[in-house]
Amino acid sequence: MTTSQAAPTYRVIQWATGKVGRQSIRHFVENSAFELVGVLVTNPNKVGKDAGELAGLPDTGVIATDDVNAIVALDADCVHFSPQGTLPDLEMVCRLLRSGKNVVTPLGPFFRTERTREYLDTIEAAGQEGGTSFHGSGLHPGYMSDLLPLTLIRLMSRIDRIHVYETVNFLAYPSNYIPAMGFGRAPDDVLANPSRSADTHHIYAQSMEMIAHTLGATITDITTTLELATATADIAYPGGLVEAGTVAGQHYEWTAWADGAPLITFHGFWIMGDAIEPRWDCGDDTGYRVVIEGDPGLELNISRGGINNDQDDNGALPWTGYIGANAIPDVCDAPPGVITHLELGVVRPRGLVRPGSLLR
Repeated sequence: MTTSQAAPTYRVIQWATGKVGRQSIRHFVENSAFELVGVLVTNPNKVGKDAGELAGLPDTGVIATDDVNAIVALDADCVHFSPQGTLPDLEMVCRLLRSGKNVVTPLGPFFRTERTREYLDTIEAAGQEGGTSFHGSGLHPGYMSDLLPLTLIRLMSRIDRIHVYETVNFLAYPSNYIPAMGFGRAPDDVLANPSRSADTHHIYAQSMEMIAHTLGATITDITTTLELATATADIAYPGGLVEAGTVAGQHYEWTAWADGAPLITFHGFWIMGDAIEPRWDCGDDTGYRVVIEGDPGLELNISRGGINNDQDDNGALPWTGYIGANAIPDVCDAPPGVITHLELGVVRPRGLVRPGSLLR
């Protein structure tokens, strides 16, 4: 005779409620594998509001706070840590880990490199002290540019070169940061002062190192190139205008070299619609493409399907929330310390098949 046991429920705190955070709140509220127990906000106008109101759901009884000490004191299994930035607050992450809470964050870091080693070593020590785990979940980097290619290469006999393409159409999914991204500036100005930092390749280097480590290759250099497209007509977007002749498209390439040859190239296409010249063959909307040259060649395209909620249609941003949220149970159950995709293995999402939704 066997006795069935109910699946465990993971008590989760959502840290920050921007576009990614709102999608994550919905996931935690709708999914029986989770119990949302806390929400940390940084916008004073959100303090005191119900988490459901912030995410476009009925009231949940969980009230948003900006009191960090109160959040740290909560009884929770994991913090989904998704503030704005390029790296999470190291001191805060370590404090959460030492308080007995696992941390999953789309900000990374994702893998040890010369640049991230000390950062991750500090996190490792905090996790060991608190008996907790840390996982940088990401999207690109952190999934499309490392875990996905590493999954696909099992279908191949020989790898010659790996390409990962990301396209973001900021006309379809407007951002408050469009001017800061370099759109609407003179081409010569953007080439002289690119909108992406010269250190950006260090972020993608983590994914490149993860792939190279798995393939047994050694990366000797990472190079960056930038190609621009200009607007063929004035392009209006909410809050501004990209004038004809100014920058309306940017194509970055970051290439990792091994044994004197290019091994991995990440292509980043930022576009403001299709009224641009040159018009790259990069798709019209936000999506990803993985192309692996070798024997046999392989290509995979990923794009958004139909919209199934009534707000926050933000291209691939929901994926950024879900990839971390779905990993939380396995991260909570993992040994203490830093858990990369390689240590995490095949994630087993809980609660995705369910009879109804609060949004229906």
